[in-house]
Amino acid sequence: MDKAETVIEIKDLHKSFGDLNVLNGVNISAKQGEVISLIGSSGSGKSTLLRCANLLENSQQGEIKFSGEKIKWKGSGDNRAPADPNQVRLMRTNLSMVFQQFNLWSHMTVLQNVVEAPVSVLGLAREKAEDNAHAYLNKVGIGEKWNAFPSELSGGQQQRAAIARALCMEPSALLFDEPTSALDPELEQEVIKVIKDLALEGRTMIIVTHDMKLAADVSNHVVFLHQGLIEEEGSPNSLFKSPKSERLQKFLSSTRAA
Repeated sequence: MDKAETVIEIKDLHKSFGDLNVLNGVNISAKQGEVISLIGSSGSGKSTLLRCANLLENSQQGEIKFSGEKIKWKGSGDNRAPADPNQVRLMRTNLSMVFQQFNLWSHMTVLQNVVEAPVSVLGLAREKAEDNAHAYLNKVGIGEKWNAFPSELSGGQQQRAAIARALCMEPSALLFDEPTSALDPELEQEVIKVIKDLALEGRTMIIVTHDMKLAADVSNHVVFLHQGLIEEEGSPNSLFKSPKSERLQKFLSSTRAA
């Protein structure tokens, strides 16, 4: 794993919303084939970190590298923004994000949702994009739903369609923001199975999750965020079985009790 390329590297990342400091100097990196889970209580900065990594939010300080290339910035502090739109576009095509609320277009069929970005962003021929889409929809277990509209699917099926859409971009890494938290427990398991299968394939993933079992099962590395800082990190075995910090011990006790 040491020789694997570092896909995402974040150093000393700071992000605030007005007077609210959300990230206070976070360092995180994901190598090719690594699965990193971000855990922590609500408001700890997990989702903000993911959105900053994908440049959906602008951070005020810190460095972000994608496959060794530094993001170029202009301005500083609250006025800091990416300097090169083409660099941002290229990065986003290689970092596919799966959101909590699916974000499927309601007026498009599942197939249309999945092929839209590869055709319009990557310039892939529609026939090729549709072939890929059918393959990925089969992969996530909803191949027969290609002609359905999102409103005709269960929440679990909609999330699996969103994962197929992300995969169709052939990204270098997948970012998951609480991919199961909007689902009932039964539907949650459908999505967890897909994520576990992707981990077994050696996909590079960063997962924000409230599901400690998922984090323990799929991750190479787990990061516990508290008040915008990394309180503790390490292998799933060390964090879940022998947590060192009192805050992590308390957090894990509360999740077990829930």
